[in-house]
Amino acid sequence: MPPFPYQRIVVTGATSSGKSTLAEQLARRFDYRFIELDALHWEPNWTEAPPEVFRERVRTAIRSQAWVVAGNYRMARDLIWPQAEVIIWLDYPFWTVFWQLTRRTFKRWWTRELLWGTNYESLPKHLQIWSPDSLYNWLFKTYWRRKRETPLLLELPEHRHLNLIHFGHPKEAVEWLARL
Repeated sequence: MPPFPYQRIVVTGATSSGKSTLAEQLARRFDYRFIELDALHWEPNWTEAPPEVFRERVRTAIRSQAWVVAGNYRMARDLIWPQAEVIIWLDYPFWTVFWQLTRRTFKRWWTRELLWGTNYESLPKHLQIWSPDSLYNWLFKTYWRRKRETPLLLELPEHRHLNLIHFGHPKEAVEWLARL
């Protein structure tokens, strides 16, 4: 297999689909900069960075020659996608992502994993699925929209330069990564 042909990569997909995990693995494998949009977006105490601050952080991060971005933030797409060469879309079945979210949430809560800034996962908050602060609420709100929007976005003239690597199941991504 020839060497990996891309230096500016975006990994997209539903919440908890494994974007950051795959992006970090690719960045480590090829010695690219790993850019986690959540880390640029979230301030301490789960406060969102002001849009202009977030966008400046993104601009600074993508100045690198080679990078892998994990995330779906609309407010930064116009900065990232024009410079990207490939989109890796983790387009997994709903229940696969749901169970990955459940495992990840419980693990982060149980181990008190420090996330961005001073943030920790709150199990009670996420179990309140009616709350806009719940990741389950976010999954229900965005999953099907992303499935519809991603192909439409890739068809836009300004995104036609992007190559697409599309995975329908986590096993496909794992096997693909193993072959690189």
